[in-house]
Amino acid sequence: MNRQIVRAAAAAVVVMAGLAAGTPPALAAGAIETACRASGRTGDAALCSCIQRAADATLDRQDQRNAARFFADPHRAQEVRMSSRTRDSAFWERYLGFAARAEATCGAAG
Repeated sequence: MNRQIVRAAAAAVVVMAGLAAGTPPALAAGAIETACRASGRTGDAALCSCIQRAADATLDRQDQRNAARFFADPHRAQEVRMSSRTRDSAFWERYLGFAARAEATCGAAG
């Protein structure tokens, strides 16, 4: 019972935050889409949205936040790719899966 109340309260906070920001929660952009749009590298909102859908299908939220940093700092991707840390290597493999999916599904959009 307590978990249901906590979940309902958390959902209400999300809904209220979205309404206060003027963006319906269902339409709120994810980390990848937000970074894509902010990067100025593409003026195509549909492409950024498609890339976010690929991220949603392949990466968890933490991985999406990490990948979103690459839009602002592309050199960071090279650092992660070249890293000898096990955690970075595992993330890079997941990132490659995301990149392949985004390219396959969004390539025609860009």
